[in-house]
Amino acid sequence: MPGRGEVPPEKIARVEELAGELLAQRTTALVGVRGVPAAALQSMRRELRVRGRPIRVAPNSTIRHALERAAEKRPGLKPLLDQVEDQTAVLAAEVNPFSLADELRRTRSPTPARGGEAAPADIVVPAQTTSFKPGPIVGELQHAGFPAAIEKGKVVLKRDVTIVKAGATISREVAGLLTRLEIFPLEVGLSLRAVVDGETYYPPSLLAVDLGAQRDEIAHGARLAIGLAVELGYATRETIEPVVARAYRAALAVAVAAGHPTPETVAPLFLTALRSAMAVGAITRQNS
Repeated sequence: MPGRGEVPPEKIARVEELAGELLAQRTTALVGVRGVPAAALQSMRRELRVRGRPIRVAPNSTIRHALERAAEKRPGLKPLLDQVEDQTAVLAAEVNPFSLADELRRTRSPTPARGGEAAPADIVVPAQTTSFKPGPIVGELQHAGFPAAIEKGKVVLKRDVTIVKAGATISREVAGLLTRLEIFPLEVGLSLRAVVDGETYYPPSLLAVDLGAQRDEIAHGARLAIGLAVELGYATRETIEPVVARAYRAALAVAVAAGHPTPETVAPLFLTALRSAMAVGAITRQNS
């Protein structure tokens, strides 16, 4: 038994083990797990582990001590210490930070408010015809601030309304009505706190990139660049085929216009001659 004030050996071993894991991988991330049901968290951890993204859930004190020990050899980890708060997990892997942020975003899904939570953003309820039947619900909606009325025997919300401002507390009354309207203003899932890749620190705001949109922009830019290169006749591995095809069509057009017979131009030359003959014939018939 350790004496009073001594740290149990098993806790020291856990800190050393976690510090070793952090030093063994290039990328270290802190992940918030607040509000994630235990069963869902276990499922998410299994899926991430299969992809080589193991998440370690540990007491914040253990995570802090492990980061401090690892930072002695890798100082770039120090900024993560400020992010160890609330319910935290740590992830160490060989992974691109932007790809990791995208993977963790996909674990998040809408969830109903229960009341008492802070709104993560303005909660806007759109104008709509509801599925409610006229009755006491109209008064409940109006009392909570919803612009409810009865029109043609149906309960409607007459205009868009911001029912809760970002950062304000969602009351239980509003939460219940939002759920009945099938509006789920909260999200449940893993939230990325911060990442250190090598010695580079990335706050989550920097990693909030839509990778799909970025890929589309790059692809669009590549198509424009190839089009410009083909127009200029600039030959590269990507443009050589369309450049040669364009030059071939231009050369064929010049040969046909000049009446120069070649195996490739004979057919269009005869077709041009036939059209000319038909036009002359038509003029001759009109004048006869």
